[in-house]
Amino acid sequence: MATISSYAQQLSILNLMNAKYAAALKSMNQVATGNKINSPKDDASGYAIGKRMSVEIGSLEQTLSNVQTGNSMLNVANGAMSNTLEILQTLKEKAIAAANDTAKDSDRAIIQKELNQYIDQINDNSLVTYNGKYLLTGQNSGPSVETNQAYTNRSLGEDVTGSTKLTDLTRRQGDNLNISANDTVNVSFVKDGKTYSTSFAVGEMTLEDIFKQANEAGAGEVFDTSGMAEATTLIGIDVTGQELHTVDDRNAITVKAAEAGKAGNIAGFTISISDADGNEKKAVNAVLDDFTESIAGSDKRADNSLVLHTGTSASQNMHVALGDMGARALGLQGSDGSYLSVSTQENANAAINVIDNAIERLLSQQTTVGAMQSRLGYTQSNITTQHENVSAAMETLIGADLAKAITEYTANNIQMQAAQAMLAQANSNAGWFLNLLG
Repeated sequence: MATISSYAQQLSILNLMNAKYAAALKSMNQVATGNKINSPKDDASGYAIGKRMSVEIGSLEQTLSNVQTGNSMLNVANGAMSNTLEILQTLKEKAIAAANDTAKDSDRAIIQKELNQYIDQINDNSLVTYNGKYLLTGQNSGPSVETNQAYTNRSLGEDVTGSTKLTDLTRRQGDNLNISANDTVNVSFVKDGKTYSTSFAVGEMTLEDIFKQANEAGAGEVFDTSGMAEATTLIGIDVTGQELHTVDDRNAITVKAAEAGKAGNIAGFTISISDADGNEKKAVNAVLDDFTESIAGSDKRADNSLVLHTGTSASQNMHVALGDMGARALGLQGSDGSYLSVSTQENANAAINVIDNAIERLLSQQTTVGAMQSRLGYTQSNITTQHENVSAAMETLIGADLAKAITEYTANNIQMQAAQAMLAQANSNAGWFLNLLG
């Protein structure tokens, strides 16, 4: 009976020792990992939730990296555009200098050489890359339908139409512009890098006749005057395929490019009225020449914009559409490589409006990029907050109470050591009894 009793005691002690060893091992794992749930057997549902949170945390970290690299890419594009803007400012100064008749033809020739170099640099700027991707060559443009370029004048009276005689033109406020039949109309425009000019007497001419005369200046059918029959709030169809109306919902006169798409684009045009003595009527010209590009001529194209993945789900992304900021797209160079001309006073005067339009196009793209970067800043802040909150939630769910785990480990280890001592003692007693029987 003593032997059986001793065996039962040993088995009981062994079971106790194994239990304390397992408990001590579990506490030791908690101390080592810092987690109270280290496998499904610890807490099946808690383990699954914790793993999903772990995946979310890893995804948020990669998303944050995406946002940061995306912002870096836009910084590269913005830097190139800032340099191009500086060049355009210099180009305008040079064009203004060339438009002054104190400059000789030889002076304008020197200025032209400078302009050519600056325009070449604008092309170089458009070739800027990030990780091998060209950013400003138009390869990353957004989707668009085919459109006709449109220029809108919001300074002329709301009742003005294409058939209004020049002598009857009014300002927005309703007062007459005071154009005389003896005055002269001077028109210059730039198409595909070339400058065209014409002049004619006001006489009985209408507003529409200005653009018809321009069409006869040697470039063919450049302006489409069919939409000038009435004054309306409708400007035309924009690149998204939607109707575009005036911002203030007031009638305005619009003239369009005769040819659709980029090929029909008119880089800029200038209209001026001079009196019988050759003096320009500046107050009149400030109104009559106030045609600004309202719709860009665009070809039909698919969405080639860059995609920045800014979230942890498939639908969380941001499309970055970057237009063509090369010299030709800005109206400074023709398809044959010819440069914007300032070789004569008339050419230089026309070039001023061309450069102004180029500045507006560049600023439009630059402000779009700036808005994207501002959004990325908010996105980064949101992701950082998400990361902190999910990490805190995960810590609450699976994080171990280290003080408690260490205490439990110490207690289980002591009890395991005590069980080992009791087992050793039992084995010693059993050996002594067997010696007596021998």
